[in-house]
Parts: sequence; C-alpha cells; structure tokens
Amino acid sequence: MSFYNDQVLPHLINLAMRNRELRPYRERVISHAEGRVLEIGIGSGLNLPFYGNRVEQILGLEPAARLLAMAQGRADRSKQPVTFVAGSAEAIPIEDHSIDTVVTTWTLCSIPDAIGALKEMRRVLRPGGQLLFVEHGLAPEDTIQRWQNRLTPLWKKIGGGCHLNRPIRTLIERAGFNITELKTGYMKGPKPMTFLYEGLATPT
Repeated sequence: MSFYNDQVLPHLINLAMRNRELRPYRERVISHAEGRVLEIGIGSGLNLPFYGNRVEQILGLEPAARLLAMAQGRADRSKQPVTFVAGSAEAIPIEDHSIDTVVTTWTLCSIPDAIGALKEMRRVLRPGGQLLFVEHGLAPEDTIQRWQNRLTPLWKKIGGGCHLNRPIRTLIERAGFNITELKTGYMKGPKPMTFLYEGLATPT
C-alpha cells in the first residue's frame, strides 16, 4: 500500500477536496482566521486563497511530501507568507502558546490519535486563541451511524485512514476546548460521508 499512499492517494485527495461544494465552508471558516495561523493538514493548499488581511503568517503542517509539493504554487500566490512544516499533528514541532489561530478542515478524520492531536493544537494556541474547524463525522441518526460503522474499516484502507464515524464535537471538547460556535448538517452526497461539523472553539 505504500505506493498507493505515497503516489496515488495524494492526487485523489487533491481531486476530492477541490469539490466546489466545499468552497462555501472554506470561505466561512477561514474568514475568522487572524494573526499567526497554523493549518493542520494543509494538504495541497486549497484553503490558502481564502485567508484575509488579518492573517500575518501561515504555517502549514503536513506529513505528505507530495501534497506539500502540490501546495507550493498556491503558497507562492498567497497574500501572506506561508511556511510549510513537515510533521505530525500528534507531535507539532512548534513552541507552546505561539499561535493565534489553528485551522483544521477535513483532517481530524484521518489522524490516528485525534484527541492527542487536538491536545497538541491546544498546547500551541496562545491564551485567547481559536480553533477553526470544518470536519465530517458521526451523523445523529442511528441508521446512518450503523452504515458509518460498517463502512469505516474499508474506507480507512482506501482513504488514507479516514474514519466516517468520529464524534467530532466530543473529541474537541475532550481535548480541552470550549466550542463557542457550531453548525452541523449534511452537504450533498451520500449521508454516511457528508455530515459536517463547522465551528469555532477556544482553549478552556
């Protein structure tokens, strides 16, 4: 699976994440970013065009070298300076309390230790900093949850570790965040894959 994960999957992720249906979610969430920003799983840089004038610097954390190569062109066109950081969200190589905004979009689903990663995000945030997120995850209906639970083992294999059934709100709160804004609902597409959590959280 290493050839698939290293050479094929990054292109599939880039293609899937370019879905036009995702653009309004990116625009809404990224509009709240300010100061020194850390984007978790920056991927091919699809969020970069949406950062506004209140952002001073963008640090893009990403473990996949091929996705970072794809992101370079968007970084070169960015209005803000962009620095890529190769590494894992479970061990963010950034000093404590040095980030104003952490951004995570469609990323928590595939991090092996999601709570550990969220605790790392909390560590690097300054007091009063913010976590901005758009994530797909566990649906509210029992029938959809059962399908998510059935499909996740196979989905993880073909989707780079992506879980369909993660309880996003619970994970964020258990990691020491207070969710101050939250919208949930389905976007277009099969319901097991499209229940979204969109919001803002602050460290408790």
